[in-house]
Amino acid sequence: MLTNAPTLETERLILRGPLVGDAEAVIAFLCDEQRAKGFGHCTNRSDAWRWFALSVGHWHIHGYGYFTVVDKATGAPAGIVGIWNPEGWPEPELGWVVFEGAEGKGIAYEAAQRALTWAYDDTGFTTMTSQIVPSNARSIALAKRMGAHHERTYDNVHMGEEMVFRHLGAEAFKAEAVA
Repeated sequence: MLTNAPTLETERLILRGPLVGDAEAVIAFLCDEQRAKGFGHCTNRSDAWRWFALSVGHWHIHGYGYFTVVDKATGAPAGIVGIWNPEGWPEPELGWVVFEGAEGKGIAYEAAQRALTWAYDDTGFTTMTSQIVPSNARSIALAKRMGAHHERTYDNVHMGEEMVFRHLGAEAFKAEAVA
């Protein structure tokens, strides 16, 4: 493993720190203009590789970052999910993407719920946002499904206008999980 990330599990998924072998799946996603436009499309492989390395470094700097989401049924990376807070972000955010072929299976929801539980239970966060470009209807729907509400917009230094969705706070999230 390239980081100090814990390994988390759900019924269908493993969330773990990035491995060198995950780079190809992440690079393929980032270089796909249509799929990555709401996340941070890279116009070339070199920039996508740098983003992967930045993601690894993020874990070392903050002690949290993006997990690789592995589908237990296939053993293959299905996406990334975790807490992202690079320079220029207004606050830490819960982010998610699923790779081609993993959409529509509930993977993003399951992984994001597990990552948010970890953020609240194990890292001490008491609140969390998700920052989503207005054209990303699927991520907006997922944020709302998770109980988040639109709080404000801001100008992201890389993405332009983004909507900030505030997730349930730690206590409310835990109470809802028990219910």
